[in-house]
Order: sequence, then C-alpha cells, then structure tokens
Amino acid sequence: MTRPIPALAIATVLLATALGGCGGGAAPMTFDLAALPPSGRTVAAARSIVVAEPVGIQPFEADRIIVREPGGALSFLGGGQWADRLPRLIQTRLIQSLENSGRLRSVSRPGDKVVSDLQLISEIRAFDISAGTGEAVVDLSAKLIAEGTGKVAAARIFTARVPVAKVDAGTGAMALDRALATVLAEMVQWVNSGR
Repeated sequence: MTRPIPALAIATVLLATALGGCGGGAAPMTFDLAALPPSGRTVAAARSIVVAEPVGIQPFEADRIIVREPGGALSFLGGGQWADRLPRLIQTRLIQSLENSGRLRSVSRPGDKVVSDLQLISEIRAFDISAGTGEAVVDLSAKLIAEGTGKVAAARIFTARVPVAKVDAGTGAMALDRALATVLAEMVQWVNSGR
C-alpha cells in the first residue's frame, strides 16, 4: 500500500546557524520521519495498547543515518542525522500513526501508567541504505503481548525497500521515510485487525 508523501514530509530544517562559528565543518542537516496522516474516521474502540521503544543493535541506537556496504560493514552517512535517537523517533511516529487511525481506545508509552490490553514490542532489524542494491531498507519485527498473561498474541516481520537514486543524506533520508511509511501502514492495519 502506498500513500502520497507530502512535500514537507521530511523536515530539513534545523540548519544550526548558531553553530556555524563553533569549530570547523558544517553542521549536519537534521531529518525527521513522518507519521501516517489521520484517517478521518473514528470507530468505537474497545482496545488500548502500549507501544514500547524498539530495540536494535548499537548503530541503530543513535541519531545517525546508516549505510550498509555490500560486505556487511555499517557506516554513518555524512551530512545528515535524525531529529532524535532512531528508536525513540520510530516509537513516536508509530504511536502517532496508531492514534491517527482512530481505531484504538488509547495508545501510550510504557511508564504512562495507563492500563492497556496489549503491549507492542519491536526490534529494528534494518533501517539503512543498502549500498549494494541502492535501496533504503526498513525491517522491523513486532510482537503483540497480552498485558494480563504476557502471552504472545501475534508476531510478524514488516519489511519495505525503496530505490535510492544516490547515496547522500537528503535522498537517503527521504527514501527511508517512504519505506517507513509502508511499514507503518502495514503495522497499523495489523494491530487494528487484532492479529
């Protein structure tokens, strides 16, 4: 499922003019990821969910855009960074996307002290530019855990690949945002279907 990407889906705003005179080198541009837009419909919602921050290997715990070389080596793409640590940014956009679907009673974070029916836990398996294939790759595994019993109610892997015309910060961030949009749409549908 694809959706149109708004012209301002990627905010390349924080150009850090204040840092211009501090030390050498230009400040990296900062990029954001977009949540799915509001669906415009609300249904009688019976379930509530807590969305945990995704986990991932150390390079994904940072705010840097990652390039995966053909041999498997990971490097940081110069000239750009995410607006926050990647796991927290994905968690925030997933929460917003679930809220925007209008199909859940509540969507919260662990620690919000909201009683919920399910917890969504996930792992970042890939969120990088594959230099070998010229694609932005987003790969998240997810589990829905019943809060009362701790049993896994459902589990699934979500993957999207988007071609990248060239490996630079702006093009790479935009392609990763588009790939995440596909994954978010599938995850929201999956959570709302109760599977």
